[in-house]
Amino acid sequence: MQYAFRGHMVILCDQETSSDGEAITEGFRRLGFGKVIGMRTWGGEIWLSADNRLVDNGIASAAEMGVYGPEGKWLIEGRGVEPDITVDNLPYETFNGKDAQLEYAVDYLKKQIKEDPVVVPPAPPHPDKSFNYGDEK
Repeated sequence: MQYAFRGHMVILCDQETSSDGEAITEGFRRLGFGKVIGMRTWGGEIWLSADNRLVDNGIASAAEMGVYGPEGKWLIEGRGVEPDITVDNLPYETFNGKDAQLEYAVDYLKKQIKEDPVVVPPAPPHPDKSFNYGDEK
């Protein structure tokens, strides 16, 4: 599978990350894909129902189910996902076009690539599929 991605990865999150963004961030970490960089997420991971139709065909969403891990503990709701590496995007810096989280992530990944390069395995020799006419009897 020479085309499968096997490089280093990180995921960015901040205090605005919520719901499914929190779920993917926690899953990314639990699956060991890489580091979580940024700020603690919002902490709103109770899934909402969307099947409560009103007379006017509107929907009344209601908190329905939370997320828990295989260890039997509730996750995320009310606390959020803690990053492995805390990096804040300060408002004034962000206003001026700077993204501290993204810059940190790129520098971190460059360091990872340098320290632990991931190479594509070399291709094996092609099989010999030629037909040898000299072996016929």
